[in-house]
Amino acid sequence: MKHRILMAIAAIVILPSLASAQGAHGGHSGHSTPAQTAKTPDTPATQGYRQANEKMHKNMDIAFSGNADVDFVRGMIPHHQGAIDMAKVALQHAKDEQVRKWAEAVIREQEREIAEMQAWLKTKGVQ
Repeated sequence: MKHRILMAIAAIVILPSLASAQGAHGGHSGHSTPAQTAKTPDTPATQGYRQANEKMHKNMDIAFSGNADVDFVRGMIPHHQGAIDMAKVALQHAKDEQVRKWAEAVIREQEREIAEMQAWLKTKGVQ
């Protein structure tokens, strides 16, 4: 009886994580790029967003060190750079003034945080 209970608990804990891992893209679950559909126009903005997304996913595929602090910071730097790259695409193509303001704020804040994170890594002797 104990064995069946343990197996049921294991299934409840493990199966959802296996299902979500299968949907992960480049080890970055939740940020996968949906497949291009025939209805989606391939505009310069779409191309720019797609390129920024692909670059971010590639650069976020870091070799994990086992140090949760270092791994978080090393993964967040390319994540923030991806936001900057997307914001630059928005500034090139967006027409809505609020979107342009958000894009400018994203660039400013993400660049600031990247600089802080790079300095933190340097103080830890990590690249």
